[in-house]
Formats: sequence, C-alpha cells, structure tokens
Amino acid sequence: MKASTVIFCAIFLLSVTLHLAQSRSLTIDYERDCFLKDGKEFRYISGGFHYFRVPRYYWKDRLLKIKAAGLNAVQSYVAWNIHEPTPGHYNFVGDADLLSFIELVNETGLLLVLRPGPYICSEWDFVSI
Repeated sequence: MKASTVIFCAIFLLSVTLHLAQSRSLTIDYERDCFLKDGKEFRYISGGFHYFRVPRYYWKDRLLKIKAAGLNAVQSYVAWNIHEPTPGHYNFVGDADLLSFIELVNETGLLLVLRPGPYICSEWDFVSI
C-alpha cells in the first residue's frame, strides 16, 4: 500500500473520530444537580455484568434483560488473566471476545463502563493489569 493511501486513510479516520467526539457530550449541570448527555438531562442507572463469567451465547439475552429491567448502562471488569493466560499469549476469542462484547452492548442501546483494573474483585488474585 502506498504511503499516500495510508496517510489519506489515517486523516479520514481522524476527522471522522473528531466529528463524532464533538457531536456527543457528557457533562454535569451543578445548578440543576444532574448529568447532561448530549445537552439533555440524563440519569445513569447501571448494573454489573461480567462478560467473562457468562458464556458468549447468553450475552445478548442477558443484556436485553438488563435493558428491560430499566437500566441504561452496564459495568464490566476486564479480567486480564482471561485475556493473557500466560505472558505474551493473548486470548480475545470465544467467551473472551471483548470487542464483540463492547459492540453487542452498543447494539442493545446500553452504555458501557469498562473497568480494566488494576484490581477487580476479592476472590481473584493477580487478574488485572
């Protein structure tokens, strides 16, 4: 691939990313004591869902149930010991497919609070970054 093509693609992707970032916002309105998401009042209602503890086959079902329960966001840890079982060997497939999980959360209309560490829970040692 020519260098000019790579540069063009990089500039195009950067401009699209900047446009999307400018059209969305999340701020705090201290006078009305609320969050503002894209300029509108927003109430954050979240629950925890650990994708690595649930078989991938059930992810969509569980996310839809979370949404049906009235939540608008999910929080999930990133268990690094699942993604790097031994130093230098990475696993992002099957039940450990983090990108697919993130995309599925987006498809269901939920927001995601990703919690990569460094410490994720009391029952596991050395599991995060």
